[in-house]
Amino acid sequence: MEKIKVKDSVGAVLIHDMTQIIPGVIKGPRFRKGHIVREEDIPVLLSMGKEHVYVWDPTPGQIHENEAAERLAQAVSGSGLIFDEPKEGKVTITAAHDGLLYASEDGIWALNDLENIILATLHNYYPVKKGDKVAGTRVVPLMIDEKVILDAERIAQTFSNSILDVRPLKQLKVGIVTTGSEVYHGRIKDKFGPVLRTKITDWGSVVIGQSFANDEISLIQTCIQDHLNQGAEMILVSGGMSVDPDDVTPTAIKEMGAKLITYGAPVLPGAMFLLAYIGDVPIMGLPGCVMYSKTTVFDLIVPRLLTGERLTRRDITKLGLGGLCLDCPVCTYPRCSFGK
Repeated sequence: MEKIKVKDSVGAVLIHDMTQIIPGVIKGPRFRKGHIVREEDIPVLLSMGKEHVYVWDPTPGQIHENEAAERLAQAVSGSGLIFDEPKEGKVTITAAHDGLLYASEDGIWALNDLENIILATLHNYYPVKKGDKVAGTRVVPLMIDEKVILDAERIAQTFSNSILDVRPLKQLKVGIVTTGSEVYHGRIKDKFGPVLRTKITDWGSVVIGQSFANDEISLIQTCIQDHLNQGAEMILVSGGMSVDPDDVTPTAIKEMGAKLITYGAPVLPGAMFLLAYIGDVPIMGLPGCVMYSKTTVFDLIVPRLLTGERLTRRDITKLGLGGLCLDCPVCTYPRCSFGK
């Protein structure tokens, strides 16, 4: 470290916190360790009784932790993200709008594998609101070799997508087909529709209609086709998803020529979930748990589809790790392990 006169300290890096005391007003750190002295700080330092300050002796090739954190945040942040000014060497990255966080696990690992680099994030596919904190980044030392930051920036550029971005949910037109002779004939009240309508509306999309079918394959197919003809961009078919002989929803969907992605998902609740596509329109067969469980496979899949992502079987099978809901008395999803 080096002792220099305050009037000559512009651009210098403070080596320790400096406390300001104004009786009855404030007593606490006015300038933090690592602060870079600015011209407007000089009168403040002098008013604090500081004629000299102790600063880092700058070394060529070394950069300050604040600059390093800003460059890291810039390197990893894609669309839908903003970040604040460094505070005590750390930069916080937040969501610029509502949406779903997409985080490259390989990218995060590669950066954190560099010595003295720290990038901490929320889980991949975490639903966020505007202003939510999604990540924080910093370096460990007060000064760091710029070569390390250059390496981090090069790593970030090797990924086709940004290491972090928040994708907004698109507003889609959604058709609902409720199956089951008991509902079709009015023997029991439909309880699937209200649940699905609430969730679809909360995600910002619109239900363009709900139709009812008994356990006849042809009628289920007619209802699905009617929604397609009306411009549906997503179709939800509820009920008839078990392995009982009279549960024919999967057969009806497959025999329409839909491309089946999966019938079954390693998620509880939600094992008997089906995902298929007719063209670009996703069609989901929903098991009964979606009607009575607070959070299910439905809540993990639909937001990703609403960002425009086209899911594969591999995407579904990867849900097994973290796919067990603990049925907590008070559901705190997504602030829990489910889907992580």
